[in-house]
Amino acid sequence: MVPMIDIRPGSNPQRIAGSDVPVIFGPGSICRVGAACRELGASRVLLVTDPGIRSAGHVDRALASLQHAGLIARTYDHADPNPTTETVDHALAVAREFHPDLIVGLGGGSSMDTAKGVNFLYTNGGRMSDYWGTGKAGLPMLPMIAIPTTAGTGSEAQSYALISDAATHAKMACGDKKALPRLAILDPDLVATVPPATAAATGIDAIAHAVETSACTKRNDLSRPLSQGAWQLLESSFMTAPGMGHSALSSMLLGAHLAGCAIENSMLGAAHATANPLTARFGITHGVAVGLMLPHVVRFNSSDGENPYSDLDDDPNRLADRLDQLLAAARLPRRLRDIQVPEQALPELSRLSGRQWTAAFNPRPVGEKELLAIYQTAF
Repeated sequence: MVPMIDIRPGSNPQRIAGSDVPVIFGPGSICRVGAACRELGASRVLLVTDPGIRSAGHVDRALASLQHAGLIARTYDHADPNPTTETVDHALAVAREFHPDLIVGLGGGSSMDTAKGVNFLYTNGGRMSDYWGTGKAGLPMLPMIAIPTTAGTGSEAQSYALISDAATHAKMACGDKKALPRLAILDPDLVATVPPATAAATGIDAIAHAVETSACTKRNDLSRPLSQGAWQLLESSFMTAPGMGHSALSSMLLGAHLAGCAIENSMLGAAHATANPLTARFGITHGVAVGLMLPHVVRFNSSDGENPYSDLDDDPNRLADRLDQLLAAARLPRRLRDIQVPEQALPELSRLSGRQWTAAFNPRPVGEKELLAIYQTAF
């Protein structure tokens, strides 16, 4: 089955089968953000981003477009790499002072998730923990436009914000269809400025999204072609994207978006369940953690003779080997010991990963025993 997904550069929003988020795609498309906000009825726009995006000049380009459209804008540019409730609270204070009628999330998944978190609290009140789960926002939310600057999380296609509790470090998935962006702007020019190490970490995260959604227990007729399309774009472009111009960068950006659409329509699995405690406990970058764990999870899930990854490859061992090749080519770590994770921490990590919501959707059932075995193999 070959996915029939055709997104071409253009100034008008396009729709992808299986996604409720229209897309404007192409080099320079960030300059469309002002007109897009105006078309959604906005007059006051809160732009949520991070210091690196401002340094790269992307914030100035977005603000120029907003100003040209006659909009009043305010910027919050302190989003953290792993957004916490404190980050959201700080951004919320800016929103309450400014009174926006639309929010733009410009950056990686952290900026977009922070923007969604602000949207929850600004429109519905309370704390982020009140929205942990699905469909807990009782009031309408502001329209949001998402502009990714990395080919990674696919957050621009999703209705969930991943926010960590600043006190407990628990990563909360807060989702509601009202939080889904009204529009995603995919501009390869923004991805071209990403440092190589960040591009590697975010790119392997997108690949993990394609792989895990293709096999999870919630995969379906909508998500499967999205997972396949994402894998085809990402696997073929990951090692050539840095410095290779718009073709490879566009493929990575589109692939990450399709993988995000697949997540929205299905779920993830044990690679993300085992990666999240590595980030929370040891501060390991999410993409690095999930990339390291992914080949081991693929081999575990197929070690009983089943192949839950048949949509991507009819040989799961070959798929796992290919993932190892991609990690090696990107100079990403492949063993836990190489990133200073002590062996004595593995039982604790197993307990923590067993509590992750994505573990429940792994194609092969996993408990603490199975998760410990995966960690030991990865060690």
